[in-house]
Amino acid sequence: MNVLSVEKVAKRYGPRQLFTNISFGLEKGQKTAIVARNGTGKSTLLKCIAGLETPDEGIITFNKGLRVGYLDQSVHMTATHSLVDEMLDQDDPVTNAVRAYEHAVARHAEGKVMQDAIDRMTELSAWDFEAHVQVLLHRFGLRDMEQPVNTLSGGQQKRLAMAKVLIHAPDVLILDEPTNHLDVHMIEQLEDELSVPGLTLLLVTHDRYFLDNVCDEIIEMEFGEFTRFKGNYSYYVEKKAGLDEVRDATQQHLRGLMKSELEWVRKMPRARGTKSKSRLDAFDRIKADATRDFSRDEVKIDVKTERLGGKVIEARNLTKGFGAADTEAYKPIVKGFSYSLKRGDRIGIVGPNGIGKSTFLDLLVAKLPPDAGTVSIGDTVILGTFDQRGLQLTEDKRIIDVVRDIAELIPLNKGKTLTASGLLERFLFDKEQQWQYVSTLSGGEKRRLYLCTVLMKNPNVLILDEPTNDLDIPTLNALEDFLVDLDICLLIVSHDRYFMDKLCTKLLVFEGEGKIKEWVGSYSELRDRERYEASRPKEVKEVKVKEQKKPVATAKKMSYAERLELQKIEKEIPKLEAKKAEILEAMGKGGVDHHKIMELSVELEKTGKRLDEITDRWLVLSEKE
Repeated sequence: MNVLSVEKVAKRYGPRQLFTNISFGLEKGQKTAIVARNGTGKSTLLKCIAGLETPDEGIITFNKGLRVGYLDQSVHMTATHSLVDEMLDQDDPVTNAVRAYEHAVARHAEGKVMQDAIDRMTELSAWDFEAHVQVLLHRFGLRDMEQPVNTLSGGQQKRLAMAKVLIHAPDVLILDEPTNHLDVHMIEQLEDELSVPGLTLLLVTHDRYFLDNVCDEIIEMEFGEFTRFKGNYSYYVEKKAGLDEVRDATQQHLRGLMKSELEWVRKMPRARGTKSKSRLDAFDRIKADATRDFSRDEVKIDVKTERLGGKVIEARNLTKGFGAADTEAYKPIVKGFSYSLKRGDRIGIVGPNGIGKSTFLDLLVAKLPPDAGTVSIGDTVILGTFDQRGLQLTEDKRIIDVVRDIAELIPLNKGKTLTASGLLERFLFDKEQQWQYVSTLSGGEKRRLYLCTVLMKNPNVLILDEPTNDLDIPTLNALEDFLVDLDICLLIVSHDRYFMDKLCTKLLVFEGEGKIKEWVGSYSELRDRERYEASRPKEVKEVKVKEQKKPVATAKKMSYAERLELQKIEKEIPKLEAKKAEILEAMGKGGVDHHKIMELSVELEKTGKRLDEITDRWLVLSEKE
């Protein structure tokens, strides 16, 4: 059954034609990805299909009665309302009832408020939907229903947006870069979620393993054409290489034919008969096909790297944590870590979101002081840092000025130099586009410009924190090929498993509680080992226990000690709730750096955990009264 029909759709931004005459359809259960270069309008096309933008031409039609979900490439939640308000923002009786019930539970409401919420849930048979909400939030690692959404990290906001899209079980999902800001375990979980039969999927992503594991069709936007490949990404790469060979051979044949026909044209008499006119028209068609430009502009990365000495970065007994030491609120990022980075090291840093990978990088490059231990950086080290936040400008600038502010001339290998404009052309910003403002660029083009500004400084130690976000696949391939052959030290934090496998020879694995272990091998090998260990049956020691008669359960009255404990808990609960409110208020204020946010997040997690524990204990003791 056809669920989506796109007919002759076109879109232009000012003088720039993004796409034209695009037509395709999707069948129920089909999982399709669009592959194209940055700036060709992939995100705009998805927005047109989702109804968020209007195409200049063409018709987009969904089958009647279908539920359609859309996830934007960039998720920026600035509102101060709670997580549950964002998750359940639709105005219908069931959603309103579940939202009111979740607020009542989270705020420990009593008496009539709680009873009214329960009665309304029962009246509308909303309990199944409430359970579905809880399952989704748990699956995406979202616990605190009352946390303001503007205090969530980028990864948490992305997960909340994904859960919000999935909550009403859409028939068609339109996803723009769904893996950005997600850790690898969450991506693997998302792959399972999206692979269910019957769900129709249209997405854009740079994650090549994700494309392989989820999609059964690839649509390529290139040279003004829309080409469909009935298979996953690996199939697409193989078939595309074959089609390129056929196209090149065909064009070579047409050039030979054009040459022979050109001789006839030059010899042809001025008086043209019908046969001559027909042959001239055929020649024009052959000429157009034979001279069509199928060359691909590739990112050309060529920078000079300075000699790197024997000493690169040395960490000795490095310790860092957030929160007050020797308290429950303390969260260690790294504890007693010692390591020496050597020339040629290519190290990936892996672990779940929020565990402190970016903070660890800040420690290694001396942006952040440790609580204990030392970091020593070699004299010959020239650091290049590609931050996951991207290009940070105090004001909007022209593209050429961003590069010129760093250097007018860029030294290359063998004594050569390159102008700022010439360097930008190598990063696919032509002379006309260089005079545009940065604000006019797509997300991927901004990342490519940022990469240009980092590499032009000729670093010999490169720190890459989520470098693949929003970059197109051709740029990723060019970056990978450049880094593979480069004699520098690499430290990489990335959720892109393909990128990590291709570049990293060892990993530093964050296990939590400040523990970091070294793994020699690729990320895929590490995950295979983890899955193998998880699948092994655990050894169970048989312990013989003498049979005892089960005592008859009798209702126990509250002891004096338990009564004192209950009184203590009833005093502690309001204090913890007040403390939680203060933390949330502090997190919601603007201008707080990410290290302070992490400290507050740790404190919030500990406070919430303690509040849950004593609330459970209060319920147990209350039943004895």
